[in-house]
Amino acid sequence: MLPGSTVPASLSAVLTFLQGCFTTPTFTTFTALVTGLIAQTGRGTVTGMLTGAGLTRTWSHDRAHAFFSRASWNPDLLGISLSHPIVRQLLPESAVLMATVDDTLFRRRGKKVFGAA
Repeated sequence: MLPGSTVPASLSAVLTFLQGCFTTPTFTTFTALVTGLIAQTGRGTVTGMLTGAGLTRTWSHDRAHAFFSRASWNPDLLGISLSHPIVRQLLPESAVLMATVDDTLFRRRGKKVFGAA
């Protein structure tokens, strides 16, 4: 976790559960951004996340922006990893679940991309 930061135990448990989706440095950045997003009272921008986490004077904003543009992590794996405990907690074991997926993170187009318009 971040040095000197106060993260509620429940949030820390969820973030630790997702640690396998990231490399160690990327997980540190992810933790800071999630904590800042929750703590931020204004807009949920990348710079706002750093402000919410209290890291505007400690980290370069490039570090946070690089998380989304260049860091090695898979949004699909993160979503699946997060959805499993949520579904197990909220639904009975025999329940049927239908899911709709929003693919706005993926800017792939072309004849060979399945489902691309």
